[in-house]
Amino acid sequence: MSEIVPYKAPPLPVKGERVGFLSLVAKMATLAAAALSLKEGLWVLRHRMEQNADRHDRIAEMCGEAEVEPRFTALITDSATALRNVAEASAEVAGAADQMEVNSRGFCDAHKAEYGGVYEAVKARPDIQQAKPGFYRQR
Repeated sequence: MSEIVPYKAPPLPVKGERVGFLSLVAKMATLAAAALSLKEGLWVLRHRMEQNADRHDRIAEMCGEAEVEPRFTALITDSATALRNVAEASAEVAGAADQMEVNSRGFCDAHKAEYGGVYEAVKARPDIQQAKPGFYRQR
């Protein structure tokens, strides 16, 4: 049985700290990778919960055939329903994680397209100071 591992978020930039081109690209790539990992884990969870729900249904059927007290059979059936609800909810969260991955990759691509040329120009000429963020915004 797996345990939930607490997640410790990396520290946010301190007010006034400059977030550079490469650090923002790296952070968005990290976010996309984390969303992908979350999505994959949620699909595994969904599959496991569906399998467990099916097993509970079979056990409930066997209990019915064995004439087990109906309230106990009902508890097993209720647990199968709860497991299916978990499977359904994990699929919904996986969908949200998928969207987060797509959005973060899209942001990263847009950021590279908008500021990549500026970054390369500044890197080529370190003696020239770069303007404040947003100055080179393309319309």
